[in-house]
Amino acid sequence: MAKTYYSTDLAVALQYDGNTAPRVTARGKGLDAEQIIALAEQHGIPLRAEPELAGILAQIPLGEEIPEELYRAVAEIIAFAYFLNGKTPHSPK
Repeated sequence: MAKTYYSTDLAVALQYDGNTAPRVTARGKGLDAEQIIALAEQHGIPLRAEPELAGILAQIPLGEEIPEELYRAVAEIIAFAYFLNGKTPHSPK
């Protein structure tokens, strides 16, 4: 599986079930960011370096859905993840 590698001081994890808006499930700086990235890599979760978007997403409380204003930017990330996994939005999980 293709992966995007990058180094950053900030990482934000999103969960998307296809039925509701994506939710912020983890965020961290420094060592916490490195751990989030390492866990994503271990579980085959696609990574994308988007420092500006990560900074905005990091302001959303954990467990909260992203605001509508961010749908387009996050949809591009989700589409990228689907592409990396060879899936379409309506593929079985």
